[in-house]
Amino acid sequence: MRTHARFTCTVVLVTASLLGAAGCAEHDSGGDRAAAAPRTVRPVAGCGADSWTDPAELAPDRKAARCDKGAPAARPLAKRRKITVATGTLSAEYVAPLQVAVAKGEFAKEGLDVDLKVLPTPDALPLLAKGDVDAQWAAPEAAVMNGINGGFDIKWVAGNFSPDPTSKSGLWVRLKDGESADHVEMAGRKLGTMIGKGSVIAYPMDTSLKKHGGGLDRISFQQLGSADVLTALQNGGVDSAWLLDPIWRKVDGDKRYAFLGGQPVGEPLGGLLFGPTLLNKDPDAGVAFLRAYIRTVNTYFAGDYKSDPGFVTELAKLMKTDEATLRSTPSMRMDWEIRKGTTDRLQEAYADSGVSKGAPVPEARAVDRAMYSEAVGHKL
Repeated sequence: MRTHARFTCTVVLVTASLLGAAGCAEHDSGGDRAAAAPRTVRPVAGCGADSWTDPAELAPDRKAARCDKGAPAARPLAKRRKITVATGTLSAEYVAPLQVAVAKGEFAKEGLDVDLKVLPTPDALPLLAKGDVDAQWAAPEAAVMNGINGGFDIKWVAGNFSPDPTSKSGLWVRLKDGESADHVEMAGRKLGTMIGKGSVIAYPMDTSLKKHGGGLDRISFQQLGSADVLTALQNGGVDSAWLLDPIWRKVDGDKRYAFLGGQPVGEPLGGLLFGPTLLNKDPDAGVAFLRAYIRTVNTYFAGDYKSDPGFVTELAKLMKTDEATLRSTPSMRMDWEIRKGTTDRLQEAYADSGVSKGAPVPEARAVDRAMYSEAVGHKL
C-alpha cells in the first residue's frame, strides 16, 4: 500500500506541475492543428502506396508502412534549429532509431542539431509542456493524458515499434515452489516497472495479469530505474517485472522464471511526443524531424536489421549493451504510424488502475498523424 501511495502521489504531482505550467505556456487554444492554416502536402519520391497504412488495421500480421531506402529525402531548413529530445533511457533498443539518426547524420541533413537528453518521464513532461524541451521519446502515459485533459498542447505524433511475434518482451514472474508457467497466481505480488500503473504497459499488463488471477488493482508496484528492474527481479526485490528487449534474454530459459505475456503485436504503444514548439511555433522543424526519423527507419531498420552483423555491432556500441545479448533477440518491427483507438484502450487501463483524472481524452486531442503523413507525402 505504501508503494501504491507513493506512485499515486507521483502521478498527482506530475499532473499538478503540468497544469500549473499550462497557465504560462504559449500554445494554440486546445492545440488543434486542424484549425491552423492547412499545410501543403506534396508527393514524396520513394514513398508510394506502401508508405501509409489504414490506422484502423489492427491485424497482428499487418505490414508496417515503408518507403524506399533513403526516402523521404532530406529537405534542409533555411535556418538550422537545435532540437532537444528527452528520453528515459538510451540503452533500450526501441530508442536505437534516434541514436542511429544522430550518428549517421540524418537529422543534420535536415538542418537540425538534435540533442538526446536522458530524463525520467515525470521530470521531462513539464519541460515539454513549457517548451524547455522540444520533443519526448516516451508514450501517451497517464500523466500525459491528464495534462492534455488540463489544456496542455502535447500530442503523440509518431509511433516507435511493435514486437516481433517471437519476442518475449513483457511481463516476467519469478515462480514460487510448485508453480508452473501454465498457472501463476499473481494477486498480491509486487511488480517492478519504470513508470507504474500510469505507464502504457498497463494495457497489455492488465490483460496478462487477469489471465493469472491478478489485475492492476490486485498487485502492488515498485517504481525502479531502467537499470534496476532486472536486478530487483533476480535478487527478490520484486516478484515480477516488465522486461524489454533484449533484457528478457537474461532470464529466458531459466526455470525459475516464466513469461506471462507482452505488448500486442502490430500496435505501437509509444514513440514521439511533441509540445507546443514543434506542433505550433515551428511545425517545419517538426516535419523535418519526422522526415529524418522515418528515413532512418527505412534505411537501417526496414526489415530484419539484425541479420547484418556489422550493424548489430554498431547498435551495441551506441546502446552500450552486450552485443551477444542484442543478437539473441529478434529484430523489432520499427513503426512510425499510430493505430486507431490505442489511446482509448490505454485510458481504459488507466481508469481500471485508478490513475486517470477527468473524462477520457478524445483521440483527436491526443494524436496528430498530420506531420508523419506530410513527411511521406500522404494527404489525410
